[in-house]
Amino acid sequence: MQGAYERAYAEWRRDPEGFWRDAAREIAWYRSPTQIFTADGGPYGRWFADGETNTCYNCLDRHIADGRGGDTAVIYDSAISSTKRSYTFDDALREVNAIAVVLRRLGIQKRDRVVLYMPMVPEAIFSMLACARIGAVHSVVFGGFAANELASRIDDSEAKLIITASCGLEPGRVVPYKPLVDQALALAKVKPQHCLVLQRPQLTADLTAGRDLDFESLITDARGQDVECVSVKATDPLYILYTSGTTGQPKGVVRDNGGHMVALKWSMANIFGVRPGEVFWAASDIGWVVGHSYIVYAPLLSGVTTVVFEGKPIGTPDAGTYWRIVSEHRVRVLFTAPTAFRAIRREDSEGSFIRTYPMPEFRALFLAGERADPETLKWAERMLGVPVIDHWWQTETGWPMVANPLGIEQLPVKHGSPSVPMPGYDISVLDDAGHLVPSGTLGNIVVRLPLPPGCLPTLWKADERFRQAYLEEFPGYYKTADAGYVDEDGYLFIMSRTDDIINCAGHRLSTGAMEEVVATHPDVAECAVIGVADALKGQVPCGLLVLKKSVSRETHAIESEVVALIRDKIGPVACFRTAIAVDRLPKTRSGKILRGTMQKMADGLPWKMPATIDDPAVLEEIAAALRTRGFGGLPM
Repeated sequence: MQGAYERAYAEWRRDPEGFWRDAAREIAWYRSPTQIFTADGGPYGRWFADGETNTCYNCLDRHIADGRGGDTAVIYDSAISSTKRSYTFDDALREVNAIAVVLRRLGIQKRDRVVLYMPMVPEAIFSMLACARIGAVHSVVFGGFAANELASRIDDSEAKLIITASCGLEPGRVVPYKPLVDQALALAKVKPQHCLVLQRPQLTADLTAGRDLDFESLITDARGQDVECVSVKATDPLYILYTSGTTGQPKGVVRDNGGHMVALKWSMANIFGVRPGEVFWAASDIGWVVGHSYIVYAPLLSGVTTVVFEGKPIGTPDAGTYWRIVSEHRVRVLFTAPTAFRAIRREDSEGSFIRTYPMPEFRALFLAGERADPETLKWAERMLGVPVIDHWWQTETGWPMVANPLGIEQLPVKHGSPSVPMPGYDISVLDDAGHLVPSGTLGNIVVRLPLPPGCLPTLWKADERFRQAYLEEFPGYYKTADAGYVDEDGYLFIMSRTDDIINCAGHRLSTGAMEEVVATHPDVAECAVIGVADALKGQVPCGLLVLKKSVSRETHAIESEVVALIRDKIGPVACFRTAIAVDRLPKTRSGKILRGTMQKMADGLPWKMPATIDDPAVLEEIAAALRTRGFGGLPM
């Protein structure tokens, strides 16, 4: 007998257009689509091509029209500045209208691009919605990005306006934003006409006469005025999001209006199991896709209260911050990155902070963004006593490809697997020649075309680049650039990026599989395995270990035990002979470990400082640790 998930997936397989036609009825349209999918537009086709709608209307106005204007839409909690504010749907619409009035006064029209370079403050979310309200295209750049990276995104998007803040806040320091914006504007070939600056009390920025404008004074003057939502085509762009870590020409992922709304609203109810009026918290940043999809759009489209958090999982002030927020704001579902949980586990391995805060309404924890190792999942399950659900997706897809769909049916958990494909995604594992591999065999993970609604239709101004990057290698499929396998039950296991598969003496080995084993050592808090060039074997693995805070043993003994553990669990074929204990691992600001950069350092190859790195000082620590073991092509 089929379960609820199997029935839903079979329904989509049987009639894909009918499935998404039904889902599209959950969205308010100015013109309901009659063309559900057409293969004529874009590199692989377009969804809801003749439909017209507005994303801001569906996020705010629609709920107010349904009598929910007084319900809470946004909760702002800054653990760094000790600021808390709540906004109803009525409040949010008032702020969005005021910003839309200002945008119009500054000459911003439908399809114009607006770059946002903002910290995690409500004004950032309201500015995104104001762009959507008037049909402008926003491009959010993570606050604190280097000036040259910001400049490249200004140029590629041809932005007419920048919205920024005087500063961002990090634990123990204030990050001035305005000097970075000024440097970027000096470097950029495209010169936006104006720069709106939100002055924060922690630091006041100097404004350049004739270009820079004070955000709050203009918004205050515009409050009380309304701007009608602009009807846009479902295929019109809502935003451009440049993928993290790009070098050279930036790669702008385009998200459309119609398919994006249909997919996100479907996912909120069916994957995350969150209903209108409940509180959902995605502990991320609006600079990343998680912030776009699950801080801003999916919750508000669904009439769900969203939490906007400024802080860190540890250090603001301690490893109990997440549990304070879950308890205080009655969060039902939390979505964060595995790296955040590894940091919490390292600081509070006994879970004492978790027991400090009552969380009777907390229902589930979702993890994504970096591979969730089984040991971290098991720890979270033990400590929290709620379902802990790994799920897998990408900036390009905009919503989960593979998950355990809590809103449809909670499936059995297999640690190390994000579970099963969601409706819309026909996923296969291929060898390098494009042939299907047997279950349990490592290969390239691909998705059969067309991609479902909500996924990128193309790259900004770069259809051919989109085809080359994603569609050419495996004709008829979208290349995820992730490697893994499917087991006999149809569960997908993501083992690494395809670049992280190492070839050791002719054997294809997954660094993710080795990391799984290393993470089982009781003294290891987190780890990364990289492939290092070897004259005899081609590549050999090297493990970098971050130990738990409570560990007082000799690191050399732990390193030896980890080497023995790999030999025992995977075998001599892994050629795993080197484990190095380090204080911390280099990560992007979204929590991804920079394995590629560490690999280049170990091989003594040229490398560039990643634009998205959280703390550049970590790389020198890693370089020093590698040199002590003779890696890096530099003298010890």
